[in-house]
Amino acid sequence: MQRLPLGARKLSECFREKSLNPLAVTEQILALIESLKPLNAFIRLSSRTALQQSEAATDRYHKNTPKSVLDGVTIAVKDNFCTKDIHTTCASRMLENFIPTYNATVVERLEKCGAIVLGKTNLDQFGMGSGCIDSIFGPTRNSWSEKLDDDNFRIAGGSSGGSAVAVAAGLCYAALGSDTGGSTRNPASYCGVVGLKPTYGLLSRHGLIPLVNSMDVPGIMTRTVDDCLTVLNAIAGPDDYDSTTVKKPFENIPTFEKEICLKGVRIGIPIEYHCAGLDEEVLETWTLVADMLESAGATVHAVSLPYTSSSIFVYSILNQCEVSSNMSRYDGIEYGHRSQEDTSTEQLYAKTRAAGFNSVVKNRILSGNYFLLRQNYDKFFQKALQVRRLIADDFAKAFRTVDVLLTPTTLSDAPLFKTFTQSNNRDQCAVQDFCTQPANMAGIPALSIPVRLSSRRLPISLQLMGNHFTERNLFAIASWIEKEVNFIANYD
Repeated sequence: MQRLPLGARKLSECFREKSLNPLAVTEQILALIESLKPLNAFIRLSSRTALQQSEAATDRYHKNTPKSVLDGVTIAVKDNFCTKDIHTTCASRMLENFIPTYNATVVERLEKCGAIVLGKTNLDQFGMGSGCIDSIFGPTRNSWSEKLDDDNFRIAGGSSGGSAVAVAAGLCYAALGSDTGGSTRNPASYCGVVGLKPTYGLLSRHGLIPLVNSMDVPGIMTRTVDDCLTVLNAIAGPDDYDSTTVKKPFENIPTFEKEICLKGVRIGIPIEYHCAGLDEEVLETWTLVADMLESAGATVHAVSLPYTSSSIFVYSILNQCEVSSNMSRYDGIEYGHRSQEDTSTEQLYAKTRAAGFNSVVKNRILSGNYFLLRQNYDKFFQKALQVRRLIADDFAKAFRTVDVLLTPTTLSDAPLFKTFTQSNNRDQCAVQDFCTQPANMAGIPALSIPVRLSSRRLPISLQLMGNHFTERNLFAIASWIEKEVNFIANYD
């Protein structure tokens, strides 16, 4: 196989120079996907459509009329985004036969830029998990694993694990994920790729099958910061189909090709993120990057986010309440799988949902219904909303004194599957999402960037968080870190 560039922008340059063409690259990547099938990154390939799209892109480059820098670049889409005429299953039996008649807005915008959609990637059912192990199609295996057999592989992280592995393994140049409590940043961290959770409302949620409407955002995963920025520029902005998007037109963020000056940049280190269970190597990496930023002219000091310890409990309550509401539509009549063995409407509902949902989904539905009972509503749901406001206020107060927060993304490198599955889904999410879910509670942007390898030769990543609509700051600092640590050299 021909060696391909690591970044989408460099690939586009090769297309313009005619040293590569989109059709040949797509054919090579489809062959690579087949050879790496044990990773189980993809649920379904759309090979025929991808080849047709790549032929059209090749013709455009031949005529010197490419649509954009993403023209001919291969992407993958998490299987909870609607894709026209392509199954969208959410990795659940409930939707295993669902074929949408339209594209999600973010998918539509990428295709208008000429991007090649290779197929749909694996996830935890309906996005409920932090390991990408609860799928009807089986678990996704981290491409950094020492072994892929039996239970000895490393988890990919969740719920967007398939997208993260697809990028890390070179099966695509960018992938869409979704992020409700860290589902883009968590797998990005474990798989050593860049993962962005944008400000709530910056990207359209139209066509993203909802989990928690007040927290869900489309996420972006790439191997380089520049590629992540390129994809964001292509898909951000208002959408008439999504009333939660901001109405102000999005102004593209320029790439950071010149040397970035950090003098005067204020970096905050939240003391509450130095928590129980934080791996020593992650702490060392956190300290290393903070020192690097300070040496480059940034001011680095500790800040406090007092309600961080309450955040995971509040997140769990609100998550389960909205899950119970969103999952109620799957009743065997309006949407999804339908049981054929029923003698009454009540039995139809019960048997359909029992067969269509796994235990994780059913547990969250039951918990959410409990929290929303009339006698529990004020005690749990209303109280959780009040504390969520306090969590958002913590961030607002911090951003009066700092420009960006620097934290770990995950508490460790990627766990072994056999270790991860010793705890239940709820306990694992409470641990794995500790550093990520507060950003979703406040609706602020957050970006995970790989920094170095652990002693086990597994990626360790850090997270940058900023105030609403300050993605430009995050990308500038992430670009500086990327150049300094040169993590991408680990892919060579």
